[in-house]
Amino acid sequence: MAEILEVISLRPAPGLTPEDFVAANADINHYLKRCPGFRWRRIVVRDDGTILDIVAYDSLEHARSGAAGITGEMGDSPVHDAIDHRSVDWQFTTVLQHVEP
Repeated sequence: MAEILEVISLRPAPGLTPEDFVAANADINHYLKRCPGFRWRRIVVRDDGTILDIVAYDSLEHARSGAAGITGEMGDSPVHDAIDHRSVDWQFTTVLQHVEP
């Protein structure tokens, strides 16, 4: 089965920290758990403070639907105020290899 990753690179809004961004995602996490095809989510921070938000789905259709709900159904989420929107790079990627222990 395919695995599609929604990969978003962003910076927190001015005056906020990566931890503030994570805290602002509580309702988004609940939303994602209800989304068809949702597998997992990881939010990581680089040394320069850039955040990578990675969400895995079982298909491109489910990934697109889940992402659309972030700005649609979840449009009033506090997460939107926690992002420097000028910094956002957003894309879907297809996993070519997955290695487990």
